[in-house]
Amino acid sequence: MGRILIIDDDEAFSSFLAASIAESYPLLKVEVCSEPLKSLKLIREGKYDLLLIDLEMPHCDGSKIYAYATGAGFDKNRIVILSGRDAEYLHEHFPLGTCLAVLNKYEAKQKAVLAMIFSSLQKKAAG
Repeated sequence: MGRILIIDDDEAFSSFLAASIAESYPLLKVEVCSEPLKSLKLIREGKYDLLLIDLEMPHCDGSKIYAYATGAGFDKNRIVILSGRDAEYLHEHFPLGTCLAVLNKYEAKQKAVLAMIFSSLQKKAAG
């Protein structure tokens, strides 16, 4: 089973995304963490195949969570950064190759990229 951790203080968005993944990708197990500081322990446990990290959160923003995860040995190519910011801003802060993807979580085209990532993870989980 593919395991995904969504780290986002926007509980409505996270719940919607988690429900969408569960409905469309039954082999993927999703956990949601709406408190960034609590996510550090979950990341350290290292039981996830993919991290979805919101860039802007109170107390500990997504770039700090990203730095913690990669510093703890989590593969940068299994991290997706999400934000409401435009693509230019996102790519300026997370240049190509920094992580698997940097996406605006509200744009339809960006959601298609997420769907491809989930599809790939689902195929791996099916083994």
